[in-house]
Amino acid sequence: MRYASVIVDLKVSQTDRSFDYEIPHEWRGIIKPGMRVVVPFGSRKLQGFVVEVKDESAVKKVKAIDELLDPTPVLNEELLKLGEWLTESTLCFKITAFQAMLPSALKANYQKELLIHKDRSYEHLHPDIQTLFQKNKKLDWNKACKSPYFHVIQKEIEAGNLEVQYVVKQKTNKRTIKQIKAIASKKELQAFLSKLPKQANKQKRILQFFIENDDPIPLKKLLEEVQCTVSSVKTLIDKKMLLEEEVEVYRDPYEKEHFEKTNPLPLTNEQTKAIQPILASLEKEQHDVFLMYGVTGSGKTEIYLQAIEEVLKKGKEAIVLVPEISLTPQMVQRFKGRFGSKVAVLHSGLSTGEKYDEWRKIDRGEVKLVVGARSAIFAPFQNIGIIIIDEEHETSYKQEENPRYHAREVAIYRGKYHSCPVVLGSATPTLESYARAQKGVYNLLTLTERVNKRPLPTVEIVDMREELRKGNRTMFSESLYTKLKNRLENGEQAVLFLNKRGYSSFVMCRDCGFVISCPHCDISLTYHRFDEKLKCHYCGYEEMMPPHCPDCKSKYIRFFGTGTQRVEEEIAKVLPEARVIRMDNDTTSRKGAHEKLLKSFGRKEADILLGTQMIAKGLDFQDVTLVGVLTADTMLHLPDFRASEKTFQLLTQVSGRAGRHTLPGEVVIQTYVPEHYSIQLAQRHDYALFFQKEMYIRKLHHYPPYYYLVLITVSHQEVTKALSTAEHISLFMKKRLSDKAQILGPVSSPIPRINDRYRYQCMIKYKRESSLYESLKAILKHYQQEMNQTDLTISIDLNPLMLM
Repeated sequence: MRYASVIVDLKVSQTDRSFDYEIPHEWRGIIKPGMRVVVPFGSRKLQGFVVEVKDESAVKKVKAIDELLDPTPVLNEELLKLGEWLTESTLCFKITAFQAMLPSALKANYQKELLIHKDRSYEHLHPDIQTLFQKNKKLDWNKACKSPYFHVIQKEIEAGNLEVQYVVKQKTNKRTIKQIKAIASKKELQAFLSKLPKQANKQKRILQFFIENDDPIPLKKLLEEVQCTVSSVKTLIDKKMLLEEEVEVYRDPYEKEHFEKTNPLPLTNEQTKAIQPILASLEKEQHDVFLMYGVTGSGKTEIYLQAIEEVLKKGKEAIVLVPEISLTPQMVQRFKGRFGSKVAVLHSGLSTGEKYDEWRKIDRGEVKLVVGARSAIFAPFQNIGIIIIDEEHETSYKQEENPRYHAREVAIYRGKYHSCPVVLGSATPTLESYARAQKGVYNLLTLTERVNKRPLPTVEIVDMREELRKGNRTMFSESLYTKLKNRLENGEQAVLFLNKRGYSSFVMCRDCGFVISCPHCDISLTYHRFDEKLKCHYCGYEEMMPPHCPDCKSKYIRFFGTGTQRVEEEIAKVLPEARVIRMDNDTTSRKGAHEKLLKSFGRKEADILLGTQMIAKGLDFQDVTLVGVLTADTMLHLPDFRASEKTFQLLTQVSGRAGRHTLPGEVVIQTYVPEHYSIQLAQRHDYALFFQKEMYIRKLHHYPPYYYLVLITVSHQEVTKALSTAEHISLFMKKRLSDKAQILGPVSSPIPRINDRYRYQCMIKYKRESSLYESLKAILKHYQQEMNQTDLTISIDLNPLMLM
């Protein structure tokens, strides 16, 4: 095997293929597909992924690989194939697909070292390389590569005696602690102790500890337990009684947490009926996709846990995806409580180092279950037994930048590869998933009742236009205010939901009507009371709140709309006795803030939990008996064909937070359009009728699931350039596609300018178009040079969830 085909780290279409390199003699038989290497490319040196190793190359003049970055592949055979599939299905570059599967620690610049595994000593090593590690347990990787004994070193790595440490500049090098162990025998320790003078009490206590205990102990713990000083320990090290060594410990984001062990709960008849097809699929080792449609509180999580238990018994692995960081604290509690140290957790709230350590646990086979957000779908497991996607309707499962994958599609691809079931769970499935279940593409599992037959909460719709007519100018309807007061008197808790953050939506002058907008985006600025600033939620621009109207100098400049900060102030006025916890992007931006606030609410340190979307799903508190939705219709007015579906899903999910335990729940939905079907049907918890009605509208207007969509967005700093490029693309597609395809646009995007870039979009609606992918690739190829050399950006989304 003399040659390696390498995908290099250059994101241009001309290099989006493999290049052949000669494998230097000392690495022959060592380099395998999935390893990262450094290769000469023109005058540069680039990182790349080996995708194939072969005996011959069609290229006459072949350069040699410069550096080997991994002792073992970081992408296994399956993930390499998955990368190829992602490239085709999302029209991204191969290098982008491969990099998306790895933790950010492996994408950074780093140096590497070889070190003896923490459970081995240099005596375990092959005699040829013992001298390299005799003085120091570490060896520079580049020195190791140049050693004539590199083939021996690789065998020692595979045997687990040596391992590679990535010393990453982003602080993702391994975390180590000082550990002390006895190197003298117990007899020698006893003899040394007996000769010590009377005043050497600390040394005596240390020696006594090691006479009674065999295991090594962290230095910090030893000092605490024996009540001694570092100098006493150092003295015994110098006397060759003890040895100090640096050992690696994983960064565990949950090391201070205590997870109470939980046992499987008895299943209801509905749960038993739902789990049986999943268990049958596991038994037969066949790939099936199940859509578990169950009302909020129907016990979907318990079914997941018991199915995973069966998978782990078979010695296989499981992946569980949950949406957004806000779901992870309670989810982690459930999974760690049931499966303990077999669980790895991956989500955006972890530091780069923590993610790296969790990924390494998975890669080394030290855990059998990963619970995480979207990117956890790429967990490097070798023998997957089940993949579960909870709250499958969540838009956060779709990545909005390249590669624009949907975790559900990746899960189904991996499920087919491993011949294992994929379970999609939701109280409000996407129309696409439910339609597939109706057609028999997915297997439908239904849970119609809450556990212990608890009733779903009663839902009241309040017409806020009527409240205004009655003279109620506050943001709380009479009904919601009365119910909140009642909860405070009874010692119960309430959740208030608002679909935005900040103090108010926008700032407007009441004299001239001037609205303060972002100078870089075509959108109004949002007022944040905490720091008296106006902020753009798209580009991050901010400015101080002006005392007068910038246009007419009037002092009558006022806030319009309602934000979470403003609601918090209003509660303080009307219910001064209420203790409020506010959860939005402003209060949860610090690491661990989610857990802290939710735990505080769980301990009943607050009466009201006020928040944005992050509190709408997955939360389960036994004393929450009231949910108030302050403005139900904010999403209804967005220029998005999924607006009604998203509103129905959100209202159903947030309603499901009430009355989940023994106390009955109530929901108050405040709206200015009470007659809208999504609000009416959310009140009745009637998903089936909502599905029927929405499907009729989708069919009428040629939207998914009846048609597929492609969204092409063109952006540039010059409006004419953006528009003319979009027009050319639209004309090109009209020539290439059949008459059955609909090509809409170009039109200005719903937010026409973001960060000083003008945006135009074309939408394609189609059912079957054999030349679609090739035509889209042709567009990217045609404009590639211009995109590299100028400020032009063309993005193609083959399954858009966001049309903004």
